[in-house]
Amino acid sequence: MSERIIIKNGTVMTMNDADDVLFGGSVVIEDDRIVDVGTDAEVAARQSSDGARVIDASDKAVLPGLVDLHYHTAVGKGWSDHLPLWEYLDTCWYPIIRALNPEEAYWAALASYSESIKCGVTTVNDMYRQLGGLARAAEEIGIRAVLSNDVADDEHDLDTLEDNKAAHERSNGAANGRIEVYIGIEWLPLASEGLLKDARMLADELNTGIHIHLNESLTEVENSKERFGRRPTEVAYDCGILFDRCIAAHCVWLSDTEIALMRQTGTQISHNPSSNAKLGNGIARVPEMLAAGINVGLGHDAAECNNSRDLFEVMKFASLIHRANRVDASLQQAPDVVRMATRNGSAALGHETGELSTGKKADVILVDLNNQMFTPLYPENKGHLYSHLVFAANGSAVHTTIIDGKVVYDDRRFTTIDERQVLQEANSSFQSVLERMVVPT
Repeated sequence: MSERIIIKNGTVMTMNDADDVLFGGSVVIEDDRIVDVGTDAEVAARQSSDGARVIDASDKAVLPGLVDLHYHTAVGKGWSDHLPLWEYLDTCWYPIIRALNPEEAYWAALASYSESIKCGVTTVNDMYRQLGGLARAAEEIGIRAVLSNDVADDEHDLDTLEDNKAAHERSNGAANGRIEVYIGIEWLPLASEGLLKDARMLADELNTGIHIHLNESLTEVENSKERFGRRPTEVAYDCGILFDRCIAAHCVWLSDTEIALMRQTGTQISHNPSSNAKLGNGIARVPEMLAAGINVGLGHDAAECNNSRDLFEVMKFASLIHRANRVDASLQQAPDVVRMATRNGSAALGHETGELSTGKKADVILVDLNNQMFTPLYPENKGHLYSHLVFAANGSAVHTTIIDGKVVYDDRRFTTIDERQVLQEANSSFQSVLERMVVPT
C-alpha cells in the first residue's frame, strides 16, 4: 500500500476542464488516487497531516505526469542513425530487435524507462519485442506501461499474433493494473490484410487496444498503393483496425479522406514531430487533425530515431515545427501542447490520469522553477509558466516523479532501481546484441 502524501506550497497546474492553476496549492494522495486538490488554506482545513509524508513544493510546478503515446524501448541509440527510415529499419532496427533476448530487453527497458521518468513521463505506450522483459522492467521501476508486440507477417521474422496473445495472458493487469498489453502491428509494408483483420479479431477477443504505425513515410504510402490499391489508413479502415482503442502513430501523410476516417472511427493519433523530422519523413497535418476533432497526443517514438526520450523537447517541436511550416505563430499554443502531453495522451489510452483532480490516478510530477529555464517568471502568471514549460524547459527540471501514488524519483534520485547498474548493463546488452545481429546483404 502506498503512503499518504501531501504536496503543498506548489504551483498546481491541474489541467482540468477550467485549466485552473493554483498558486500556493496542495495535492493530497492516498494509495493510488488523488483525494484532494485546492489552495493550501482550503486543503489544510480539510486534511490532517498526521501520518502523512509532506512534500514542500515551494518554487515548483506540480503537474500531471506526461504520457508518451508512441514509444519503443531502445537498445541502440545513436547507432547507424544517419539513414532514412526504410534503410534504417532494414539494416539496423530489425536486425537488432531480431537478435534481442529477454534479459537484454529487460535492461534496455530499464534504461529507457529511467530516462523517461527523469523527464517527467509517467506512462509509456511501448511497442517492442520480448514483452516479458519489458513487463518485468516496468513493474520494477514503477512506470505505467501499455505494451504491445512488434507483429508482422511470418516471413519477416518478428512477432506473431500468438506471441502477442501469450504476452497478454502473462502480463496484462500486472503490477496492480499498471501494466496493460495491446495488440501491436509494425506497419503495413510488413502486414497482409489477413493479418490486420486477425489483429482486430484478437483485440476484440482480449478486450484490448491496437497500436500501429500508419502513413509514416511517403514510401509507405506508395508501397500500400502498389500492394493494396489504397492508401495505408484506407486499408486499415477496411480491415477494422481503426476504432477508439487504436493508437495510430505518426500519420504524417494523411489525405483528407484518411483524416475523415480517423475522425469517423474515433481513432487516437500520436504525433511524433522530432522523430519525423530526424528521419526526414515530413510534418504531420496536425492543425487539420485538431480541426477535425481528432484526439492527438505526443510521442518521442524511439531513442534510435530521436536520440532523446525527453517529452519536453517533443513538446517544443510540436509547436515550432508547425509554426515554421505554416508561417503562422498562432499555431500550437503552449497550453494546448501541454494538454497534448498530458490529458490527450491519457484519454487516448483510456486512463484516469493526465489531470490533477479528485478521484484521478496519482501520477504527478514536480518541476523545479528555480533555475535559468524559468527565469524570469512573473508571479502568478500562468501564461508565462506555460510558455517556459514548452519553449524553455527540458526534462532536467523534473525534481520528483510520482506514479500510482508511489514516489519513484525523489529529489532527482531513483527509489526503485540502481541507476548506475542499469546504465552499465544496458551498455553491455547493446554490445552483446551487436555481436549476434545479422544485417541483410
